Amino acid sequence: MSTIAFIGLGNMGGPMAANLVSAGHTVRGFDLSDAARATAEEAGAYTFDSAVEAADGAEVVITMLPNGGLVKQVIGDILEATGPGSAGSEGGPERLFIDSSTIAVTEAREAAELVQAAGSCFVDAPVSGGMAGAQAGTLAFMVGGDKNDFDAAKPLLEAMGRSITHCGGIGNGQAVKACNNMILAVHQIALAEAIVLGERLGLDHQAFFDVVSNATGASWALITNAPVPDVVPTSPANKDFAPGFASALMLKDLKLAMASAEETHTDTVLGRIAAGQYADFVDAGNGGLDFSAIINEVRSKK
Repeated sequence: MSTIAFIGLGNMGGPMAANLVSAGHTVRGFDLSDAARATAEEAGAYTFDSAVEAADGAEVVITMLPNGGLVKQVIGDILEATGPGSAGSEGGPERLFIDSSTIAVTEAREAAELVQAAGSCFVDAPVSGGMAGAQAGTLAFMVGGDKNDFDAAKPLLEAMGRSITHCGGIGNGQAVKACNNMILAVHQIALAEAIVLGERLGLDHQAFFDVVSNATGASWALITNAPVPDVVPTSPANKDFAPGFASALMLKDLKLAMASAEETHTDTVLGRIAAGQYADFVDAGNGGLDFSAIINEVRSKK
């Protein structure tokens, strides 16, 4: 079993850390939120007053933070204060850094350079599955990094997820995440348009679901996240669109995808349209709703 510093104990990181505790690991956590630290302690983690303190003595550091700038700052502070060894001692074993935040590909590679320059190892391992997946331990991890580092990280990721995929070199985990969520955003908007069209043609939601879920239009957006109540038990629409994955987070991911598209001179027409629609939706005050609530924006247009 490993001693793991887990930095970022929010809606995603908190349950992920709890699953590591349940798997028998020692978790040393940090979060700016008192409530998040208290919840982590209830789950069996030890919490500390700073990321540096949490990382002292840890063999592995996992970060789950809001943006790439913060990831690089936290990693830099830990490296400066404790060095590469598991206890910060000269000549100690290499420490493994796993970043599960959703950040830009370039930011992941910059963070890796910091870690590697200090003699330690880094993988980027963003996730898909939302809060429900974090709580159930069924996240999908997409991992970029050296194969040996991936092999070292995999047993820990398996305590938090059901699908662990090595995607190639550092940054490739973030690359897949950006592509996947661009697809998901487009799917969710297209599904919303189809449902609203069906409503206006007099089609019952259940009939729509029964046909499309068994036909060529089937998708996760429909089968798991159908944006109408009383059709799919897992749908946020059953709870007034309380977020499994908030619209503000979808917009963040779409912006990362669009930045990558610009950098690579890729013409992502539908991705660009989806980014614009989610930007308008979030700007209208809906950032805290599940991203499937975009159907309300579709309904408002006549």
